Amino acid sequence: MANTYTQLYVHIVFTVKGRHNQIQNSFKDTLYKYITGIILNNRNKLIAINGMPDHIHVLIGINPEISLSSLVRDIKHFSTNFINEKK
Repeated sequence: MANTYTQLYVHIVFTVKGRHNQIQNSFKDTLYKYITGIILNNRNKLIAINGMPDHIHVLIGINPEISLSSLVRDIKHFSTNFINEKK
């Protein structure tokens, strides 16, 4: 259909297992940049990212061609691997 415009915004909250305070301030910016890269590589628009030591909030303008479940799966999978590599 010509002139179709879609605007979808999603607020995602990721928590640390057991809600332990494991996201240290010294590592927070690096982790946020890594998650931003995952979101942008999946052709989505990052609106905001922030959080606390036990959880992260992400506001995304999601591409309608990308499923939300696959995006969340990719963010969780790749960010977990990144965190485990960096210790």
